[in-house]
Amino acid sequence: MNEEKGLWREVLSIETSKIALNPNQPRKSFSDEGIIKLADSIRQFGIIQPLTVRKTTDGYELVAGERRLRAAKELGMSSVPCILSGANDQQSAELAIIENLMREDLTIFEEAEAIEVLIDTYGLTQEKIAAKLSVSQSYIANKLRLLRLSREEREIILRSKLTERHARALLRIYDDIERQRALEAIIKEEMNVSKAEELVDKITLKSKPDEVKKRTYKSIGSFYDAINRAISAIENSGVKIKSRRVEGDSYTELTILVPKCAEPSGALLEQSAN
Repeated sequence: MNEEKGLWREVLSIETSKIALNPNQPRKSFSDEGIIKLADSIRQFGIIQPLTVRKTTDGYELVAGERRLRAAKELGMSSVPCILSGANDQQSAELAIIENLMREDLTIFEEAEAIEVLIDTYGLTQEKIAAKLSVSQSYIANKLRLLRLSREEREIILRSKLTERHARALLRIYDDIERQRALEAIIKEEMNVSKAEELVDKITLKSKPDEVKKRTYKSIGSFYDAINRAISAIENSGVKIKSRRVEGDSYTELTILVPKCAEPSGALLEQSAN
């Protein structure tokens, strides 16, 4: 039995019926064609890389290897080779997400959502995630920016096979209606990234100075100070909240998470409505 960073592991043959899927799997969709191809490979050569599972009260939970498990079931295999890991809930989630992120076969939005889970649920910083993936912190920040797009916009972008650069160009349009029109035009005219960016440039240049001023604080520094004081005041009252600041190319995104059990005051409700 080997030990690696506190996670003990051994290889066992485990019944497929006793392996539950990992709820933290970042991949939301699996290609039937891809599973069939993998099943054909397993039929010829067997499962070369064992799945990774952890013990639960009801059997086992998959940590990594859902495609291999699906392919094995497609072949009717009753058991599969598995590495039994002693990972706890958080380690299991991190391993599942990090492995999928490093495989680079998630959609751009699945990547962003997986990174968000690591930050919001498990408290990892952008810097720590970047280190685990061997990428820059700005790479992680840019991935998170994609989540500013609505769920509907994300689905349209994926369905239309647009690239991440298309999506990032659209993020420069703050008006929802204008962004939707731009997205429709990009798809209809089959614009490449360069043409899409030209279109976005034209749209953003139409913004009137007065409209821009309404979205701009006279003193950004004072604004951040006010936000920090508000967070401190809430935490001093006993409510634990989380905040995140993401630096974009032309803006800064602030996210504040307040527990559902917390009852906001009338003043806070009024501010959130304006």
